[in-house]
Amino acid sequence: MIVAIDGPAGAGKSTVARAVADALGVGYLDTGAMYRALTLVALRDGVPIDDGAALAELARAHPVSLENGPGGVRVMMRGDDVTMAIREADVTGAVSEVAAHPEVRHEMVARQRQIMGHGDWVCDGRDIGSVVFPEAEVKVFLTASVDERARRRHAELTGRGERVDLRAIRDDVARRDHADSSRAASPLVVADGAVVVDTTGIGIDEVVGKIASMAREVAA
Repeated sequence: MIVAIDGPAGAGKSTVARAVADALGVGYLDTGAMYRALTLVALRDGVPIDDGAALAELARAHPVSLENGPGGVRVMMRGDDVTMAIREADVTGAVSEVAAHPEVRHEMVARQRQIMGHGDWVCDGRDIGSVVFPEAEVKVFLTASVDERARRRHAELTGRGERVDLRAIRDDVARRDHADSSRAASPLVVADGAVVVDTTGIGIDEVVGKIASMAREVAA
């Protein structure tokens, strides 16, 4: 069984998906982390983020691995643990452009299908239910207001000791929404058959419980 959770930036997809996977006792795949890892390596290597062909070659040469463990999911690329580095501001500012390239998405979708080819998984991203696994048994579109998502991102960053401006974060969230929804390759959409869950003002436990219940009903 595959539980596909899609939605815009800052909707809480990774946090919810990881908790749902734990509740169900199945694997978890964070596709956003895969695009972030590629973006990080491109920035480090000086590969232009507007060069889709070069980025796709980088993805082929250095496939991303996600390792589930007791401490959570570790993101590995070129033998390095980049779990924390992929959350830095420069990666966040560039990842939507990197992910918009059709060549990049082709490589990443192939890798995601390879990873989830066997077993039961919870997976989150922008196009899991619409493109990667349209046959997923459970599809959820997780969303929240722009202001809510900006507040969450601001709290996350300040909690790590970073000094950030809430208004700037809100503008960036809105920019990423537009970029993700308007790109030519696999734009962010509500997949056919997906249940829309608005998390504005709702606690994570309630959201996780709802999605886990949906999955258990399908599996029964």
